[in-house]
Parts: sequence; structure tokens; C-alpha cells
Amino acid sequence: MDYSFEISAKEKGYKLICGIDEAGRGPLAGPVYAAAVILPEGLEIEGLNDSKKLTEKKREALFDIIKENAVAYSIGTASAREIDDINILQATYLAMRRAVEGLPVPADYALVDGNRMPPLAIPAETIIKGDTKSPSIAAASILAKVSRDRYMYELDRELPEYQFSKHKGYGTALHYEMIKKYGVSEHHRLSFLKNLSEK
Repeated sequence: MDYSFEISAKEKGYKLICGIDEAGRGPLAGPVYAAAVILPEGLEIEGLNDSKKLTEKKREALFDIIKENAVAYSIGTASAREIDDINILQATYLAMRRAVEGLPVPADYALVDGNRMPPLAIPAETIIKGDTKSPSIAAASILAKVSRDRYMYELDRELPEYQFSKHKGYGTALHYEMIKKYGVSEHHRLSFLKNLSEK
């Protein structure tokens, strides 16, 4: 992983490049999260990688390092209700847009993980598996993932019967079992549970 995508954008005349990634598109409950991160040029963060390839302990440690060293960062979310209203893809775009718009230092270019371009107010490019190629996107993936996990731990304290701390809202056998036992909560994505009777 190196800064080649960031350098390429700077060679085009852009100055503040943010990486964007999301977390939580797949779960049955909770918001979808997105983060936008602008890193200082050439900053080396040991162990920086796609959040899915890191242990929770390592993500937590990197979360603080990224926040301390970033030029700017922002977290955006879209709620379970928004996911139901506009669908998960559009809700993910909404979270990404909120993250970019929330940057205290505005970015003028974005590197977006994946192959689908969200509607942003700044120029951008998509990078497939960008969280393994761009430090800015990898940093965003960690901020989004850790922020969402922390939210799900809070939800676990509020609604312990669903055991959100164990599955983070994903469709595990345990989660389906808890939904059948206690019904759906206001935090569940109803559009993801239409086929619940078939489970």
C-alpha cells in the first residue's frame, strides 16, 4: 500500500484528498457508517490495512492514531429508517456524502472504495479494493468500522436481549433466533427482514 493514488490526484492539481469507505452495509440492524479521512502527505502508519483484515484490538489502536494524525476526518451515518426508505445503496451514498460534508477541513478530491460512485460535491474516483491500496481509504475503513462497532456495543447495553455485542447486527443464527424470540426493534432494517418467515 502506498500513496500513488493520492499523488496522482495531487499531480492533477488537487490539494486535499480524502479517502472514503463504509461499514455496515450487510447487517440486519443499526445504521450504515461512512468515514472520510485526509491524511498528511506521506504519513506512515504501521499496520494500516483494510479494517476487515485487522483484529478488533488493532483497529481500536489505529483508530486513535488516525484521529490524532489526520489533517481532518469525519464520520457520517444513515439510520435504519433511512435505509428502509431509500434502500441500502442510496443510504450508503448518503452516509458518504455526510462524511465528506462534515470534514472540518474541506477536501477537494475523493478516493472512494469500491466500484460505485456516490454523488459528491467534489471530484472523485472509485478504487476497487481501495482499502488495501490507498492509505486514505484504509484509514477511512477503520474509522467507519470502529465507530459502527462502538455504536452496536451501546445498542447492546440498551437492548441486551438481542446480544448485539456478539453479532454487531449481522444475520447470524443467534441474531435470527433473538429476532424470532423478541420481535424486531426500532433499530432493525425492516427491508432486510421481509423474508424472515423463511428463516
